[in-house]
This record gives sequence, C-alpha cells and structure tokens, in this order.
Amino acid sequence: MEEEILHGSKNSSSTDKCVNNQFTLDSEYIRRHLGELTPVQESRLLQLRKWIADLQKGKVPSDTTLLRFLRARDFNVEKAREMLSQSLLWRKKHQVDRILCEYETPEVVRQYFPGGWHHHDKDGRPLYILRLGQMDVKGLLKSIGEDGLMKLTLHVCEEGLKLLEESSAENERAITAWSLLVVEANYPETMGRVLIVRAPRVFPILWTIVSTFIDENTRSKFLFYGGKDYLQPGGLLDYIPSDLIPDFLGGPCKSFVHEGGLVPKSLYVAGAFTERDGDPLSEDSVYRSVSLGKGQIHEVVVVNRDPHSVLTWDFDVLRHDVAFCVFRTDQDLAPLEDEENSGSLVQRRGWAEGHHYSRVEPALLCHDGESVQGSHVMVEEGSYVLQWRSEAEPHRHAQLVYFHETLASHHYKGSMSSLQSGASGFSVLSGKSAASSCPSR
Repeated sequence: MEEEILHGSKNSSSTDKCVNNQFTLDSEYIRRHLGELTPVQESRLLQLRKWIADLQKGKVPSDTTLLRFLRARDFNVEKAREMLSQSLLWRKKHQVDRILCEYETPEVVRQYFPGGWHHHDKDGRPLYILRLGQMDVKGLLKSIGEDGLMKLTLHVCEEGLKLLEESSAENERAITAWSLLVVEANYPETMGRVLIVRAPRVFPILWTIVSTFIDENTRSKFLFYGGKDYLQPGGLLDYIPSDLIPDFLGGPCKSFVHEGGLVPKSLYVAGAFTERDGDPLSEDSVYRSVSLGKGQIHEVVVVNRDPHSVLTWDFDVLRHDVAFCVFRTDQDLAPLEDEENSGSLVQRRGWAEGHHYSRVEPALLCHDGESVQGSHVMVEEGSYVLQWRSEAEPHRHAQLVYFHETLASHHYKGSMSSLQSGASGFSVLSGKSAASSCPSR
C-alpha cells in the first residue's frame, strides 16, 4: 500500500503596490495581498519595514514576507526583526534568491523523487504532494548527497512562494501560507494544513525529526487519515475539490507526481552521503553489525512501560537474505548471556504462539542489499522483540547492520493512531516478499 502526504498551502512574496505612503497602507492592497490586519498589526508591519530598510540600505523584502515573520513572532517587532535578519543572512549564504533561475533538477530526482505540486485545495492554496511511502531516502542521499537534497528542498520552497503570488493574483485575495517543514525557521507561517493519508509506519521517525522545527500551533494543522477513511465525510473532500483528488488516491484527477521507487545503485555517487555517525561498521556508529550462519537468530528485547510509545527500526542487509519480524509478550523478557545467535528466546522457553506471545508485525524476507525502515505503536506494556533470522545457504553467513529506538508517547498525543490500522508494518520499498513464518520456529 502506498502512503502519501499532501501539503495544503497559503502565502506570497508579491511586490509592494498600492501603498499611499510609509505610514499607511491602501485597504484594497491589504485585502488582495496581505489579508485581514488590525490597525495595530498594520502599524507594526510598517515599523518593521522601516527598520529593515534602514538595516538593508537597499532592497526591502515584500510586505507579505515581512508579515510572515511578524506572525511567526506574534507581531513582536523586535523578535520578528531578529528572526528576519538571520533569515536574510541565511538566504545570502545559500544564494537562495538565485535558486529558481539557476537550479537544474538532477536526473535521479526527476526519475525517483515522489513529490510535486498538484493544483489547489478548496481555499485556493497550492497543493504539494509528497508520496512518502514511495521515497527511497537513502538512495536519494547516496545519489545527490545532503547538499543536493537541501537544494531540492529550497527549490520547492521558492516554487511555493512563486505559486502563492500567482494564486493571490488569480483569486484577487491574499493566499498567505504553504508548507515545507524542514525549513520552518526561514519560511515561517507558510503552512496552511498538512493532510497525511495512509500514514506510513516509518512516519514516526520523520515526525520526530520534523516536530523539533515546529511549534504547537503548527502541529495542530496536521490531519491524519488511515485505511480508506480519507475518502469519507470528514476526509480529503472537506479540503480538496472532488475533481482534484489524485488518481492514486482513488480520485479522477491525473497526477504527474512521480511514483518514486528504489534508486538504482548504479546512480550512487561515491562520497555523496555517509551513514549517520559515519561508517555503519565503525566502532562509534549507532548501528550494530551482526553476522548469522544458516538458521541462526539475533534478537533485541525492548521492555515497554509507556503505552502508545513508538518502536522504530532501521537496518541494512549487507549479505545474503534475512527474515525479520516483531512479536510481543506480557512477560518481562531478557536474553540470557549464552542465548544470542543460538536460538529464539521463546523457542528456548518452550512458549507457544498465541498463548505465551503474539506477532505484532508480519514476517518479512529481506534480500541482499535492501534497506528497511519501520515502526510499531506499542499500544500495550510488555516485552517487544525485534528478531532477525539468517536465510543464507549452508556454510554461508548473512550480515546486517541495524539501529532501533523507542520514541516516547508524549511526542504524538494520539496522532499516530492511524498507523495501527495500516495494512503493512514495513516500507513498501522493501516488502518484496514475505517470509513463510516468523523466525521463532
């Protein structure tokens, strides 16, 4: 099953027009370009404009840009000026003002990046679709590097601002926000809403990273839909015209957003990206390396005392095939010193599935060279076990590197509930075939 994220948007960087003088703004100009403003807000906008003009000694950002920074700081002019000054320095450092005319989309992005603009929502906001479940993040990083991914992100942001300007002109009213979370500090107040459809199980990992960049008000704009409920009343149709629902979500509108998929290793560029904390096999890496002979098992026990916390995993199969699954038991389970790689914990205890323990994620057969990321919402307390079993031929050893983490429930406040209703607990990029049974036999 595919997973998608749709970003609803609303803001503009239109040039200043219809300004009577530096102390007042024309009411029609405000309506068409800025939206509703109180007299106090209008006064603070003019104050920030003057301060920035004195600071810049030249070109001043548009009123719509100034207004975004004011809104991001609750119209505190001092704080908005400080935030904007830092952003202007950042834009100069990264030459953001030139990116729309100079950026050349890499071929790997054209073929494998599953994101793009798709018409507008019911409020006239440009709509950006990111087919997250189809995105090979590691493959893109290894092909264009972190710098390439940053340039792609900035290009999308600048495209959004241009589309907002066009939308405001077409609608003859201010369209004032759009969204791309990872650059919130430099594109404040650009999010209208984010509709997360068929939320992928890997989403908690992304959400944990993203949530550090956004405030509580922004988080409230996230709407989650699991299963097929996004086409029911209260779903996407409340926000997107029915004739613009994309075809891959069951709608009639042809989408030209790329389907994504695994990036071929032939497109990888040496040195484009190194795993977090360096080489995954280095001593200081957060990843652990495991070598398993035919039928050998490696298990990791996670004892959960925080209902609705999220267990996440990320592993690469470096050699031969490995079967993977996750199960749970009410018992406090800890491996004995002599048990590692010598058999399943439940097997050695003589436990029966369905009585002493249960699978919480289906078995998955992972092939040589595959990367797998996933997560499980640990609704109940108990012991959860990540389990890998070698499917290598006799006299051969499978090898993998893995990393796992538990994310506290308070980060989500129930917003991850739709993940539990998903049909698959694994990335669709890696779920090519399922193992016949959980490797606890």
